[in-house]
Amino acid sequence: MTPVIALVGRPNVGKSTLFNQMTRTRDALVADFPGLTRDRKYGEGTYEDQRFIVIDTGGLTGTEEGLDLEMARQSMQAVDEADIVLFLVDGRAGLTAGDEIIADHLRRSGKHAHLVVNKTDGQDPDVAAADFHSLGFASTFMIAASHNRGVRSMLELLLPSEEDREAADRADRYPGIRIGIVGRPNVGKSTLVNRMLGEERVVVYDMPGTTRDSVYIPYERHDKQYTLIDTAGVRRRKNVNEAVEKFSIIKTLKAIDDAHVVILVIDAREGLVDQDLHLIGFVLDAGRSLVVAVNKWDGMDAEDRAKVKEQVKRRLDFLDYADKHYISALHGSGVGVMYESVEACYESAMAKWPTNRLTAILEDAIAQHQPPMVRGRRIKLRYAHQGGSNPPVIVVHGNQTDALPGSYKRYLENTFRKVLKVTGSPIRFEFRSSENPFANKVDRKTPRQKVKQDNDLKAGRKVKKTRQKSLKR
Repeated sequence: MTPVIALVGRPNVGKSTLFNQMTRTRDALVADFPGLTRDRKYGEGTYEDQRFIVIDTGGLTGTEEGLDLEMARQSMQAVDEADIVLFLVDGRAGLTAGDEIIADHLRRSGKHAHLVVNKTDGQDPDVAAADFHSLGFASTFMIAASHNRGVRSMLELLLPSEEDREAADRADRYPGIRIGIVGRPNVGKSTLVNRMLGEERVVVYDMPGTTRDSVYIPYERHDKQYTLIDTAGVRRRKNVNEAVEKFSIIKTLKAIDDAHVVILVIDAREGLVDQDLHLIGFVLDAGRSLVVAVNKWDGMDAEDRAKVKEQVKRRLDFLDYADKHYISALHGSGVGVMYESVEACYESAMAKWPTNRLTAILEDAIAQHQPPMVRGRRIKLRYAHQGGSNPPVIVVHGNQTDALPGSYKRYLENTFRKVLKVTGSPIRFEFRSSENPFANKVDRKTPRQKVKQDNDLKAGRKVKKTRQKSLKR
């Protein structure tokens, strides 16, 4: 699929110049005159054999009337058509009220937009971008469109890589919710797949290692599309001898990456073993939602069932957010209920939350429990926004975030999980500190100016001490 990129922003911020650079043409009129572009203009560009379409739009002000209103409608229609929205701002003019209005429009549209600070040539990029951090965009690019500086590196990050394109192709081939079935050999994965499909689709035999390759099976259930992924059993590394089995394990790990939700199948009669915990680690490292299915539950007496439940509760205490189901894949008991957990996991993993809601949750969490002091200064967390899905990524901006202790990060994760009602899916946090634009500035004062500054500071201290003495009297 060819990505569509829309360029939006105030008049005269350089949208048409960037359009010409991306398409390597001079199709768009460029002049130092605001409002030159009025209609949507389409162009085609390529980067590293990746084709894309660019839409140049008229300038937005947020207070349009008459002809300007029609131009604004054209621009917002381009936003609706686009896969990627680039919001251009003028690095020389700084943040304006018009930029804030456009940013608010883009947030309301639900499109994931990227901030592009143009006209940064001849000035410090960090200083040019400092005003725009308050807009709360997840990614910011610094460019000089007239000199083609920063445009190629921006396209490299924006356009999908070869791996992403392969993932998109898999999504087209295997639509709906992709459910990966993983576990140790002979725990009943293929039996569970056949039970969920309602037919004998994969080979089932009472011998470990029957399934060698990952099998992708698209199907429909209650007018919803799913894809089941049956995988080979993963044994401990020291027990893996055959080369075929080594490749099967690689295919299983790849299937975990492809899945939206992973069902880990555990043999109730053998209990929870270390290899099950290793597989859970693989799933969590991949950031995938997890449902635990304790299989072969039929035929066990009450005492054995109680022991297994106690073991699962004790050893999987860190997975309190994941649903556990006790099932019999052979007889079908408890299998149908798992679909509710799978759909809840998928909704949590793919959820989109607005920046203002995430920031409000962050502010409430800070009000209840403030971050600790570091080197005599309080860690400040200013705002949060979403940085990705499957798993959900929440980016928190502030000062001294690298010094934030792990206990406070876990507190934030539990708070966000509870308020957002995230089920089955891990939440990843990224903490970013604002850079001080004056940190690396050279002190250019002359010796005479430094002496004068020191004298002023001393005089100020004397005045302060005199006032304190008079107050004591």
